[in-house]
Amino acid sequence: MASIAVRARPHVAPRATSEPFLVKAVLVAVALAFLGLFLVVPLVAIFSEAFSKGGAPFVAALHEPMTLAALKLTLLAAGIAVPLNLVFGVAAAWAIAKFDFRGKSALVSLIDLPFGVSPVISGMIFILLFGRQGILGPLVQALDVKVVFAVPGIVLATVFVTFPFVARELIPLMQTDGTEEEEASRVLGASGWQMFWRVTVPNIKWGLLYGVILCNARAMGEFGAVSVVSGHIRGQTNTLPLHVEILYNEYHFQAAFAVASLLTLLALVTLVAKSLVEERGGPTSCQREEDQ
Repeated sequence: MASIAVRARPHVAPRATSEPFLVKAVLVAVALAFLGLFLVVPLVAIFSEAFSKGGAPFVAALHEPMTLAALKLTLLAAGIAVPLNLVFGVAAAWAIAKFDFRGKSALVSLIDLPFGVSPVISGMIFILLFGRQGILGPLVQALDVKVVFAVPGIVLATVFVTFPFVARELIPLMQTDGTEEEEASRVLGASGWQMFWRVTVPNIKWGLLYGVILCNARAMGEFGAVSVVSGHIRGQTNTLPLHVEILYNEYHFQAAFAVASLLTLLALVTLVAKSLVEERGGPTSCQREEDQ
């Protein structure tokens, strides 16, 4: 009697969801409608208003002296805040992830402080510290240094609201990597700098770049804290977001949207860069935490 070969049916993994097609279609439609209403429509409105009077007024609005001064101040504040937060973020993440010490949880809480405090309150903190009637006001006046309503105050406010981004991106990443590779390099005779540049940095480079991108985007788009400490002095303490507000309040709508389009382009470039880093570097620290 001829044997009959029975082919084993391939194992099919159970599906996580089994909603009907109509439910899926409704969910997708709701998501697309939400994105269209709160993302696509505002983007279209910004650029359509920016070019509502043609390209020449658009270019003229961007070349206006006050706009250029606001752009320079925005780049200056971000150019100072991002490197400072880069150094602080790496140092803080290294200390928290690689060492155990008293006050570690307090340091983590302080790093998260700007996420839990309104940017306006953050600006008020610097007013209370460095204002004329502030705690350090007499000392600042004695040294003839102007902080509030000047560029130093804007830089300080920008640094404060952006310093969690690099650290919070690197802390889970370094904790996941552990200390085995660093310990092995030390056993093999590597110095501290060699261990950092040849072992630690290659392991965190994509997370570091990811944090820097987010930090830079927040620094250039910050409004609340900078608005409090700036004093809105035209040509001196107005950043691009503050300049957009002034133009809009003075009914220069086309110029306001033209300047706002610069910030919108920054947001789009940041989004593209963020996606490229995620694709090149793998899952981010937040995704790794979810996987764990």
